[in-house]
Amino acid sequence: MENEHKLVKAVYASKTDPRKADELIREYIPFIRSEASKFTSRFCTESDDEYSIAMIAFHEAILGYSKDRGAFLSYASLTIRSRLTDYVRKEARHGSNLSLYDNGEDEGRPLIDELEDKTDRFEESIGLEATKREIEELSRVMADFGVSFSDVADNSPKQERTQAACARAVMYASENGELLDELLDTKKLPLSKLVLGSGIERKTLERHRKYILAMLLIHTNGYEIIRGHIRHGLRKRGAQTV
Repeated sequence: MENEHKLVKAVYASKTDPRKADELIREYIPFIRSEASKFTSRFCTESDDEYSIAMIAFHEAILGYSKDRGAFLSYASLTIRSRLTDYVRKEARHGSNLSLYDNGEDEGRPLIDELEDKTDRFEESIGLEATKREIEELSRVMADFGVSFSDVADNSPKQERTQAACARAVMYASENGELLDELLDTKKLPLSKLVLGSGIERKTLERHRKYILAMLLIHTNGYEIIRGHIRHGLRKRGAQTV
């Protein structure tokens, strides 16, 4: 935890000091290279576009980070993967546009006639891979808190009134950085503060503790894809945003 505190302090100092930002980036080049290599499934060198994009994304993460986003390296990792995904999508579109009127896979059929379907399938596969990475990372983080996906499924509220109550509790906690920090520090849901702040009965929060804990972990670590999937549901259940 002390190392994480030092890193967060260095990140905040780097937001307004380009020299410190450069030093932090240089210090974490192995991390940046590793993230780019994991994304491409091959070793990335300084001459690879993916390496440069990952480095730029790391600097973007420095500028965009705040303590309520959880661990900085988890946030930086997600930012790097997101920018690399954008890059792959743009390259795919650019590559397709170079030969729109060449024959595609169907003999005699111009590639332009197939482009829309092929792009959709490519983007779908990229999205699935990115979602898989987020789920795997979330599973590892949840394990540190003694929670599994099966626990969350078993612990999820079933009645609409309870769903709305849990959604309000999640929304309140997600907007209060101190609660999220306490959750990360103690690895326990701050029930007393959550009851006081959200107005939800303690027995309701205790009954669905693992579900609420998982929802808050998603907020603290910036799982944008997973959050996108649950946003609509939370809105229906009483929250206005995620």
